[in-house]
Amino acid sequence: MLDAREIYPLSDFQRNAKHFIEHLQESHKPIVLTVNGKASVIIQDAASYQKLLDELELAHSAAIIRQAMTEVAAGKDRDAVEALSELRLKHDIPR
Repeated sequence: MLDAREIYPLSDFQRNAKHFIEHLQESHKPIVLTVNGKASVIIQDAASYQKLLDELELAHSAAIIRQAMTEVAAGKDRDAVEALSELRLKHDIPR
């Protein structure tokens, strides 16, 4: 979650980049940089960004699994051997 106290002008970041980077690495919280008073970019440390990507990938995988389970429960599943045979015929793929 973004902290309203972590909003700074881009010019402050440019003047004090080292300080901001140290702060990001210690706090692991993103900061918002503004241009002309409007939010322009959000920056965060690399470890926190990677964690965010990992969590997003996990959530996406869980959603796909839930959808597949719902489809199976509704009888929308297919036999894998039959489905692959149909694909081979459709795309003229030799065995």
